[in-house]
Order: sequence, then C-alpha cells, then structure tokens
Amino acid sequence: MTTVEITRFRVAAERADALLAARPAMLDDFQADRAGFLGARLIRLDAGEWLDIVFWASPEDFAESRRKGANQPGIQAFFSLIDEVISSEEGTTTDPVGA
Repeated sequence: MTTVEITRFRVAAERADALLAARPAMLDDFQADRAGFLGARLIRLDAGEWLDIVFWASPEDFAESRRKGANQPGIQAFFSLIDEVISSEEGTTTDPVGA
C-alpha cells in the first residue's frame, strides 16, 4: 500500500502563476530531501482552491516529511505562496502511483 497525503489549500488568484512556477523546484527538493517521496499531483479547484496529492512509500516517510517542514528553498518558496491550508489528511491506496 502507498501512503497518500491530501492537502487542500487556498492561494490568491494573483499568485496562481507564481505557485505553478514554484512547483518544479519544490518537487525537486522533495525528490532530493524526502525519503519515500514517490510523486505528486496538483489539482486546481474553483475559488482559488487547490488540492495537492502526494504519494509516500510509508506513513513513516510522510511523518518525517512533515517534521522537516519547509527546510529547503524550493519547498519554502512554494509554501510561502499558500494563503490558507483548508485541510490535510492521510490515507492509503492500493493503486500503483501514477495510475
């Protein structure tokens, strides 16, 4: 099974392009600094809301990532554009990542 992090957040419309521009560096930092990081999908919803779905090899990898927080420049740049975290949940999937 794969651990899934599901975070819903809000970003002001005028910063949406900056958020998308910051995404690749954030993912590069996750790949380099986060054990068990398997990939992520960013989904734009309505009213300035976004859904970020991140796949982890284990719940322990996800917990360690949370502990580290925005410890890398690319992660910090992405997180700094978020106005409000609406919800954050953890789940599991038996589907292969990317399916």
